[in-house]
Formats: sequence, structure tokens, C-alpha cells
Amino acid sequence: MQTSAALQRIQPSATLAMTSRVFELKRQGIDVIGLGAGEPDFDTPDFVKEAAIEAIRAGKTKYTNVDGTPELKQAIVAKFARDNNLAYAENQITVNSGGKHTLFNAFCATIDPGDEVIVPAPYWVSYPDVVEFAGGKPVFVSAGAAQNYKIKPEQLEAAITAKTKWVVLNSPSNPTGAAYSEAELKALGQVLERHPHVLVYADDMYEHILYDGFEFRTIAEVCPSLYDRTLTANGVSKAYAMTGWRIGYAGGPTWLIKAMGKLQSQSTSNPSSISQAASVAALNGDQSFLKERTAAFQARRDLVVSMLNQINGMHCPRPEGAFYVYPEFSALIGKTTPKGQLITTDEEMVTYLLDEARVAAVHGAAFGFSPALRISYATSEDLLTEACTRIQTACAALR
Repeated sequence: MQTSAALQRIQPSATLAMTSRVFELKRQGIDVIGLGAGEPDFDTPDFVKEAAIEAIRAGKTKYTNVDGTPELKQAIVAKFARDNNLAYAENQITVNSGGKHTLFNAFCATIDPGDEVIVPAPYWVSYPDVVEFAGGKPVFVSAGAAQNYKIKPEQLEAAITAKTKWVVLNSPSNPTGAAYSEAELKALGQVLERHPHVLVYADDMYEHILYDGFEFRTIAEVCPSLYDRTLTANGVSKAYAMTGWRIGYAGGPTWLIKAMGKLQSQSTSNPSSISQAASVAALNGDQSFLKERTAAFQARRDLVVSMLNQINGMHCPRPEGAFYVYPEFSALIGKTTPKGQLITTDEEMVTYLLDEARVAAVHGAAFGFSPALRISYATSEDLLTEACTRIQTACAALR
């Protein structure tokens, strides 16, 4: 018996694998600090929880429209207008079971064998695998720490071919936290304007987690000429601490939204009715708590960046958003652990940190850019201080 060729083209999520390993170690009573999970440690706001409870009591437990209730689509339309200066009609909105589901629907509904998708690296682990599953070919464009993990217009231009179907833009980024300014997006948009056959997947999931006064912009907003071929994707997972509620959404051209709905009608059908009711409350409710949580994240970012940059051989850029840092450590490759193991890859470094320092991070190779680590600072300052101290000690022990 054998699985499908499509399934054999993909790998399990490295981030979820590390999270599962941390859960198992903690279950065994081992003192491990997990810095691998991509979810806020804050709780879902109470007013969102109450909306879900009320929806249950009101009997909103039946099937809904395949790609979202009218109420949630209206809230999303209002959100795009309020936050992004983007005007969408309800038939231009799709609601899915998480941001990963939005990506899966978009790519599987549009990619044919041989189509190319430009994926800037470092990248979120799911981008290339979903492209591969759909039969396409990911084309990686690398942007290192020297350019703050952001691709340049000339790199994008060089990567586009007649086979290019999509380009992915994730800002702020998972895994690096790098965010594109309005000027940087306009420069990339000018390239895309010369290639009208290319669709744009704008992943804005970390839109509300920004630091130092950085102003968020999305590409369809700053480049209106790209509006008709951009899918602007977002969700409630990160900003509203609703990862387990599984609601992603997007706005885009009607033909694409309809195609994604067709696929969803034969796969998951509607997202959870209760989660949709909670998401209406999240998007329409008081947004002031977002600033408080972002301030807490910024303090954590500053702590982690400072402590990691104290390590000889490690360079950690200061991200503009999200809740990750992505330190590179090429100077530590080739060193030996106290037990005599040679560190030749970032995966071996991650294993060393987990086994010796009891700190869990995710290796850079999973995100297409090595040698580096992705560290999530979505945990308390006390735990972050302890984790970074352990990493400092472990790295100092290398010879």
C-alpha cells in the first residue's frame, strides 16, 4: 500500500513537530523552555469568549454558508476598509479554517503542474509544501540578515518567468519578523505591474503586531493597480490570540474567491459556526487591548535581541513586527560541543540546545535559510531571560 504522489511531495510541519516534542518532554517532567510555538501566550479576550458562549446558547450550532456567514463577511469587509483602505464586497471575501487553509485553497484552486510560485526565503514552512502538493514549483529568493530578510525589486524581477503564477509576500514575516515599508512595497509593486500574469498572495497575519511606530501597509493598498490580482489574507489567530479557534480569511477578486469556495465545498465545508461568531466580535469589538499586548511583545523583543547579540558568533537583527527573532550564527558552525559533537548544521545546533540547555527552537533549514534559528518570544520575560541565559551558556561552551 502506498500514499499518493502529492502527499509524498510534502513534509510534516517542522514547527508543529518541535511543539509536539516539547509537549512530550514536559509530560515527562523535564524542565524545557519551548520557544518554538507560533502562538501568543495571551488568552483570547473575554468579550470574544462571551460572544462564542452566547452563540452556543442561541443555537448557532448548525451549518453555515460554505465560506463564511454574512455577519462575519460584513465584519471582514469593515475591517479591510478600516485598517487597510481596501474596499471589498461580500462576494470578494472567503472565510476558512485558519490561515493555512486559506493558503491551501488559493494554491490548490489555481496552480497547475509546472506553475512557479516565488517564495522569499526565509519563509513560513507551509508555503513551499502547499505549492508542491498542488503540483507547482516553489522558486526561492533568498534575503539574508544583511538586507534585513527582505527581498529587493531586482531579485523579484530576476525570479519572474512566463511560468510564474504567484508571488508570496508575508509582512510582518514568520519566521523573521521583518516588515516591508510602504516605499519597499511600492518598489516591489512596480516590478509586478510589468508582469500582469502574476498573482500576489499577501499574508498579513501579523498586521497588528508592530514596533517602534512602524506603520503597516499591504500591497493592494499601496499599489491599487495590483488590487484585481491580489489575495489579501489575514486571520484572528495572532492578534486576537485565537489560534485554536481556526479562522482565517481573505479578500480578493471574485473569480478567485468563487474558485476557493468551490474547493472548500468539497473539503471542509464551513468553518466552525461558533468560531465565526467569536470572530465577528473580535473584528467589530474594542481594539484597544492590541496596543497593550504589542507593548509587551516589544519589551520581550528588546530583551531577546539584546541577550542573543551578546553571544559571540551570533547576529540577531531587530525585527519590525510579529513575535519571532531569526538569529544567524555562521561563525558557530564547525565548533564542537563539550561532549565532542561537531556542529555542522543548524539542526544539530537546535538538537544541542534542546539536549543540553533544555531550550527548544526551530532550525533555520525548515524556513529555507541557514544557519539560523527561529525563536518565538511569545512567553513571559522571566522565561525568556532564563532561556537566553541557557543559550548563552551553551554557546559559550562550544569550542
